[in-house]
Amino acid sequence: MIKLRYVCLTAAAALIVTLSSCNSTPTAENPSAPVASPQATEAVSNNNHSGHGGKEKININTAILSQLDKFEGKLGVPALSNKIQANRPYGSPEDLVTKKVITQEQFDQIKDQVGVEEVVLTGEAKDVDYMSKLGLMKGHLLVAQELLDQNQPKQAEPHIGHPVEEIYVDVEEQLNERKVKEFKTTLVSLQDLVKASPKDDKVKTNFTSSVQAVDGAIAALPADQRSKSGFVLQVINELLDAANSEYSAAIADGKVSAPIEYQDSRGFVVYANELYKGISSQVAQQDSEAHKAIETSLSELIKAWPAAIPPAKAVKTPNDVTNLVKTIEENSQKVVDKSNTQAQL
Repeated sequence: MIKLRYVCLTAAAALIVTLSSCNSTPTAENPSAPVASPQATEAVSNNNHSGHGGKEKININTAILSQLDKFEGKLGVPALSNKIQANRPYGSPEDLVTKKVITQEQFDQIKDQVGVEEVVLTGEAKDVDYMSKLGLMKGHLLVAQELLDQNQPKQAEPHIGHPVEEIYVDVEEQLNERKVKEFKTTLVSLQDLVKASPKDDKVKTNFTSSVQAVDGAIAALPADQRSKSGFVLQVINELLDAANSEYSAAIADGKVSAPIEYQDSRGFVVYANELYKGISSQVAQQDSEAHKAIETSLSELIKAWPAAIPPAKAVKTPNDVTNLVKTIEENSQKVVDKSNTQAQL
């Protein structure tokens, strides 16, 4: 399990609304780019100012895959975008070298375009971050339920534990702000029960209570917001980015070498697909071509996880998954941009 990825969600969600703080600023090359709303985020730059003034920097802690492709294209390193994402967070641009993502020589070629940035979330970006983290919890529980149904409690237990061990602390402050009843103890009790007595009849009841607790936390967001296509698509992209990184970590030499990461990514994609079904008709009305691309890519993407128990051989390569996620992100952004434009009119 790549724990640090969840720490990054707070920063990552902030910039999905406009792809990134760099790309949302009008430039000579893109004078019509929208300016990020001051209510959406407050950014505190760190090593992100270019003394040359001619190149915009890409925040490697928050940039989505299509932005990171600029580095991949310049350096000619296959799957570099995914590798950068998987090694987040970065304290400084030089961490790309210290974490062995790229060599010093490669870093020297792109260093003027690399930045890191601390982002304080407000407004819709904060809500996206909140629901994305709860969505990760849902993904873990979905795959845990599948494994329990298949009488695999030992495989299910880590996925019950991850929401408590790796995500709850990152969303706890927002839960308190939104006056959501504490449910960490519910998750811990379920994990303990599955460890000690997986066949106990209480497992099913406690599991249902855990899922209801997460759903209740999501329901703290206004219903109209949770059904808005632009908002949900941003959450879907966060879930798919996490799934993409987990899948990349799970596959080695064409085989599933890390079943837990494979299962994590399956849960995230299953929930993302579930979310999209709820807004698909809305997206189809807003942009039929984007809807078709998203729907087709999701259908193809989910084939990478034929079952909760990993197959002997990976159905898709990490690069296949990355490309499908990129297609979904790019077409989602078209719909988000349209939604934002209509809201401003």
